[in-house]
Amino acid sequence: MKVAGGAMALVAAIPSFIQLTAHAEDNTQKPVTWDGSHASSSYDPSKPNVYFTRDLSPEGVQKIYEKINQGITGKVGIKLHTGEPHGPNLLPIEYIKNLQSKIPHSSIVESNVLYKSPRRETKTHRETIKINGFDFCPVDILDEDGDVMLPIPGVKEFLDKQLDNHTGKYPFERGIHLQEIAVGKRVLKYDSLLVYTHFKGHTMGGFGGSLKNIGIGMASGKVGKRMIHGDGWLGGKGFLERMVESGDAITEHFKGHIAYISVLKNISVDCDCAGAYAAKPTCGDIGILGSTDILAADQACVDMIYQMPADERRDIVERMESRFGLHQLEYMETLSMGSREYNLIEI
Repeated sequence: MKVAGGAMALVAAIPSFIQLTAHAEDNTQKPVTWDGSHASSSYDPSKPNVYFTRDLSPEGVQKIYEKINQGITGKVGIKLHTGEPHGPNLLPIEYIKNLQSKIPHSSIVESNVLYKSPRRETKTHRETIKINGFDFCPVDILDEDGDVMLPIPGVKEFLDKQLDNHTGKYPFERGIHLQEIAVGKRVLKYDSLLVYTHFKGHTMGGFGGSLKNIGIGMASGKVGKRMIHGDGWLGGKGFLERMVESGDAITEHFKGHIAYISVLKNISVDCDCAGAYAAKPTCGDIGILGSTDILAADQACVDMIYQMPADERRDIVERMESRFGLHQLEYMETLSMGSREYNLIEI
């Protein structure tokens, strides 16, 4: 009854999905009718496409992938969050197992963590990966053999320009920013990257989307993650901006050969890094999104969260807003990492 009721509530709460779905052959849709949407009311070829399905299944993931995989070639890394041991909200393993089996020359890629965890060292990280069921294919711990520095193009010039033209307001938090980021050196083995994300809350980032998956998730454990967090594990906009800058390095490194799938299921206020202590989801399941534009992918997830019934979205929205999570989207736009406006195409 709970599952059925949740499904019925979703259909009733988001009738505007049909209005938001933009098709090239039909430019007669009604205008968007709900606040907070960045989806076009009719197809706009100048905007990135975000594909959406309500089909939460291995087949649904596959359908989305087939819409966005044109740049995925050669040796493919699948970046996902393998989580702490026995996390209750992990996505069904069949989703990614089915997809990985259909992507030639692919491996799961992960990095070690900075906080106290079995995932801090490669040996015990691999044990956790096995516990959570991700050992069905090769798993590369990118920083197992050390780090490599990836540049973040244009950040210094952008910041210098803003400071030189001081108007009393800056589109960023003044403080420490990154011009390069340490990632595991094994990243250099890969030609393409598929970012497979469980969209959910996060204790410091507000939410964990595609940006967090690579911005924090691909930074090396002992060096890169410390560069982002800084000493004392301070949160706030400065931390979020360094996370975005790190993600920018990854998107530039794989430019033209990177795509994003986000699964909106088991949407807890906690990240899968909370492990067995993660809070029970209070937001209903929504569906699966995919895009080749990282900002459009994360913005679309956030838009859909805000369209959920008030009692379901309350907890996850409070987590996002109390941690300044939406600043991720603002700063990605500031760094020209993508578009906050998009065509939402339901398949």
